[in-house]
Amino acid sequence: MEFLNEYHLSGLFIGICTFLIIGLFHPVVVKAEYYWGIRCWWIFLVLGVIGVGVSLYVENILISSLCGVFAFSSFWTIKEVFEQEERVKKGWFPKNPKRRYKF
Repeated sequence: MEFLNEYHLSGLFIGICTFLIIGLFHPVVVKAEYYWGIRCWWIFLVLGVIGVGVSLYVENILISSLCGVFAFSSFWTIKEVFEQEERVKKGWFPKNPKRRYKF
């Protein structure tokens, strides 16, 4: 951590980690909707609340920032799960043949 501060790389590191966290959530949204549908939204709510709590509790600014990014990416995923259902309705993504759909 000192290395990042010494060479003023903390912002760059946070940016790269933010990119990776957001990138990780895209396939998670697709898989979660495929297997569980929109019923899984509460999991992301819990993850987001935990992330906010950890972000507020941790003193290290780097870890706190990454927990905040994770938390709000989790909150954004709630919206994306519902939008993913709409994308499945439109045929842009495959339906799970083992699940019953309302549409």
